[in-house]
Amino acid sequence: MRVAIVQTKPRKGDLEFNLAELAQAFAQLRDDRPDAIVLPEAALTGYFLEGGVYELALGAEAFAARLGEAWRASEPAGPVEIVCGFYENDAGTYYNSALYATLERSGAARVGHVHRKLFLPTYGVFDEERFHSRGKRMEVFETPFGRAAIMICEDAWHGIVPTIAAVKGARLFFIPSASPGRGITTSGELASIARWRSLLELYASEHGVFIVYAGLAGFEGGKGMTGSSQIVSPRGEVVVSAGALDACIVRAEIDLGEIDIARASLPLLGDLHAVLPDLLAELEEPAAAP
Repeated sequence: MRVAIVQTKPRKGDLEFNLAELAQAFAQLRDDRPDAIVLPEAALTGYFLEGGVYELALGAEAFAARLGEAWRASEPAGPVEIVCGFYENDAGTYYNSALYATLERSGAARVGHVHRKLFLPTYGVFDEERFHSRGKRMEVFETPFGRAAIMICEDAWHGIVPTIAAVKGARLFFIPSASPGRGITTSGELASIARWRSLLELYASEHGVFIVYAGLAGFEGGKGMTGSSQIVSPRGEVVVSAGALDACIVRAEIDLGEIDIARASLPLLGDLHAVLPDLLAELEEPAAAP
């Protein structure tokens, strides 16, 4: 499977400009077309929109159609699968969402799945719950490459979410993100980047999955997004990664057969399937008295 991550650095609130930039990125991929392209959270609008969400949000089909137009403008040789974060308007209810779609050479777009962000950070610099409704399901969906799941940014900071996705059969995790830089480690690295890397390596090795993480880049209102897009193997090894600051494209060819080998050599997911019913039964028992 050939994967390309388009790490965007959007002009805040300017969907048309950002779509034109995306078409140029697509053109760079035309001659060596990947099987799948993955973009960040809020990839074509910027993240900190606040009330601007209501003007720029689109229905999933309408947003996929705009992606299809950009794909057609690049004069591609064939179709491509795509994952992209966007602000969704579903009949007047607004979500921070990401879709999985197939873009045909003609520009036609078929939406295969939409994930709505479950955990809406509303603390520190974040204010998502004021402007969005939260999703309520962690679903797994079929792709030509096997079963997959999408998690948006903070969704992946709660270990139960990737665990549910893996138990439901996902072999690929797509994680679009818009993560501002926060904190400094003793080695001088941004703490948020180090935390993301450790989480992705842990989840990939624990569940035996490939993870494709696409991070937003650029500055919005003095807050710097930390990019750092990467692909992590089912053994928890970083296959390819991008820098933190700039728009770029990173590519890799991954062998999906590694998933079965990793799960056989470290069968943690199989153990989880065996023990999970007992753990779930405990949740139904009354809490112990202090």
